[in-house]
Amino acid sequence: MNNSDLVRYKNRLLSKRQELSAGKSLVDLFPSANELQDLADLATYEADATMQIRLRQADGKLMRAVEDALMRIRRNEFSICEECGQSISRARLEAVPWTRWCRDCKERQDSGA
Repeated sequence: MNNSDLVRYKNRLLSKRQELSAGKSLVDLFPSANELQDLADLATYEADATMQIRLRQADGKLMRAVEDALMRIRRNEFSICEECGQSISRARLEAVPWTRWCRDCKERQDSGA
């Protein structure tokens, strides 16, 4: 992988990090007690709050993966599969630039083999 490719992936990762960090605080999602006057509103709020918490947890995992990828760029380890040590394909990096594994190793992990 050449230097211009690394810069392009780094910029994509920095952009993704910015996108993830621009989200609302969970505190902003909670309505005041005055807004929840009936049980239907409360039930809707609780369902929405649960969904938002799960989304934030997923965003947190993705943020860590992005940060790890940026660290691998700094260490000159980017685009190398952590499982087999082979190069990760350009197509896979284009789809998931924060990936740690080549397609074959990821498929093996997902299948439980």
